[in-house]
Amino acid sequence: AVLLAAPMRAVGTFMKVVAAAKINLFLEVVGRRKDGYHDIRSIVAPISLFDTLLVEEVSGGSVSTVIENLDSVCGHDGEEIQSDGNIATKAALLLKKVSGCKSGVRISIRKEIPIGGGLGGGSSDAAAVLLALNKAWGLGYSRQELGAMAAQIGCDVPALVCGGMVLAEGLGERVTAIEGVSSESAWWVALVNPGFRVSTKDIYSRCGNVLTSPPGMLDSMLSAVRTGNVELAGRNLFNGLQSTVFSKYPLIEMVAEALERAGAVGVGLSGSGGTVFGLARNERHARSLADSAVKSLGHPLWRRVSRILPDGVMAAHGPLEA
Repeated sequence: AVLLAAPMRAVGTFMKVVAAAKINLFLEVVGRRKDGYHDIRSIVAPISLFDTLLVEEVSGGSVSTVIENLDSVCGHDGEEIQSDGNIATKAALLLKKVSGCKSGVRISIRKEIPIGGGLGGGSSDAAAVLLALNKAWGLGYSRQELGAMAAQIGCDVPALVCGGMVLAEGLGERVTAIEGVSSESAWWVALVNPGFRVSTKDIYSRCGNVLTSPPGMLDSMLSAVRTGNVELAGRNLFNGLQSTVFSKYPLIEMVAEALERAGAVGVGLSGSGGTVFGLARNERHARSLADSAVKSLGHPLWRRVSRILPDGVMAAHGPLEA
């Protein structure tokens, strides 16, 4: 779900990278591990909501990340995101360590994906950095190799390195591309976010050890994405974390109920929240869902209309001179 421009030609040249958000059409918690983490099984789908990154090779070997528009990002609550703790920085440092590359990197991110919203924004940024630097430095790692590295920095990163619709298992490190996905699975979705971060760690600590779906539900969802049947998909959306999130954050449950009342084909929570999505029949329907749901709640919540990217393909951006 990341597309790269032409490779950087020299120090001081930018590469522009587009990183897509994701939604979880299906998310089961299949067990709790001895280390306290949970094994999951999830269908991850990239969507047409993007962060834009400028990745610049710099001299000196340092790695830094800046978010250019942090004050305007949904989910930003005033907490500073330090450069050395940013997941995009971690991705660049990891690739430098594994490859032995001595180059420095400056990463500038313009965010559109809410922070802490269950849409994988940070993970997608990290995936974009791995793919961009792999190309810029001529390292030649395959997506599978990059995905194996990515598991060290975040559970969602391997799926987003792979791109397209995938089945993620384990801690998220076992990623299988879903074969035969119909182009008609480019479904429209209405996205509504409550405007605050939800802690993934906190939600998993509150949920049960096993939160699985009824028998056959995963197979039905896989059939839906392979045939492009949005009605079938709407009936088989599942998120094992949803009841835990709704219990702690009643507003998020109210958002889901508002999208249902507005006539969504199906409503789901993405990841550990708090973004809720409603499947729609077309773009006009998606816009109506988002507007109607937010209006009914009487509060100007963040909302967007987006589209699933079945194969992760996007338009390219050319290099920008520094």
